[in-house]
Order: sequence, then C-alpha cells, then structure tokens
Amino acid sequence: MTLEETYELTDAITDEDWKGIREELGDLLLHILFYSKIGSEENKFTLVEVMNGISEKLIIRHPHIYGDVKVDNEEDVKKNWEKIKIKEGKKSVLSGVPPSLPAVVKATRIQEKAKQVGFEWENKEDVWKKVEEEISELQQAIRQNDQTHIEEEFGDVMFSLINYARFLHVDAEGVLERTNKKFIHRFQQMETIANNHGKNLTEMKLDEMDAIWNEVKKQNINS
Repeated sequence: MTLEETYELTDAITDEDWKGIREELGDLLLHILFYSKIGSEENKFTLVEVMNGISEKLIIRHPHIYGDVKVDNEEDVKKNWEKIKIKEGKKSVLSGVPPSLPAVVKATRIQEKAKQVGFEWENKEDVWKKVEEEISELQQAIRQNDQTHIEEEFGDVMFSLINYARFLHVDAEGVLERTNKKFIHRFQQMETIANNHGKNLTEMKLDEMDAIWNEVKKQNINS
C-alpha cells in the first residue's frame, strides 16, 4: 500500500500535476504518521525520534554545510557522502541501494555509487562501445539459441544502455515511463479511431492497425 502511494506520487510529479502532488504527499504523510503511531504503541520509536533521526543524519552527512569540509562541486558532495556512510559501518558502497527499487532506478543508483569510488568510464564514447559490445554478445547468444545466455546478455545490454543514459544526463526511468505513456495514449487513440469505423482491434489485420497507428503518430507529431 505504501509503495503504491509512492508510485502515485511519482506519477503526479512526472505529470507536473501540482494538485495531484499535494494530494499524494498527504497520502504518503498519512502512512508516515500511521507507521510512527504503530512504532510508538509497540514502544519501538516515536514520531519525534523519526524527525530527530533524519535531522541528525542530514547534519552528519552534509559537513560541507554544517561543518568545515570544503567541496568544489556536486561530485565532491556525493563522494564525501559515501565516505561518511562507510565510516558509519556500511560494509559496501553498494549496500545503501534498496533491494526493492525498480530495476532501472536500481541500476542507475548502483552505477552512481560505483562512480563515487572511481569505478567509472572516462567518457560517453567508451560507454557506447560497451553497449555495442554487449549487443554483439546478445546477437551471438541468439544465434546459439541459448535462452539462459540470451537473458543474461539482454540484461547486460539494458544495464549498459542505462549507464549510457547516465552519461547523457538522461533519466532512464523517467524517459521510459514517458514512452510508456506515449504508447498508451497513441494505442487508445487507435482504438477510438477503429471504434469510430465500427471495428474492433481484435477483428483487424496488422496492416490495418499499422495504417491507423501511423495516422495517429502523424497527428501527434503535427499537433
């Protein structure tokens, strides 16, 4: 339920729906208050302790603001952040990546954290070469008809593409979601046009649907 509310907030933010953002923030806040109430009743923690905890964490992890640490840019801030978390007892730089994150977001976070210790490509051209290398390995697995290998290489291609998106300063999760919404919008327009002609998509041939799809796509480009 809480995860669902988080996704609804994400949708509102993506759509720049300020009324929806306000509403979804309220829903999420209700969950925070609810869990804090349970924690208090179970004598585990209170809402005040939750707020104090995040305040202390922000102060400790931002010494460039609340202390005397000097930084030159955002990358310095992130590197310092990882050093602090290691000092706090984190066994791995990657241990802070939540297992429940959506796969695309998780891949981005993993790559960003690896970057903070210097495990990073030097430029986007090298990253693209890696993408091409992974695509070649996927094609080889397809030729061999090895399903396990195909799945492994397909995952490698996706991971490399997400990394390339990061080098282009592209939010891979965000652009994929926008593409999802674009497809849904165009598909529903196609359904409407077909219905207006007294047809159902299940009764149409692929070339008929393609013709309507191209019409919808052209309308969207010109609008």
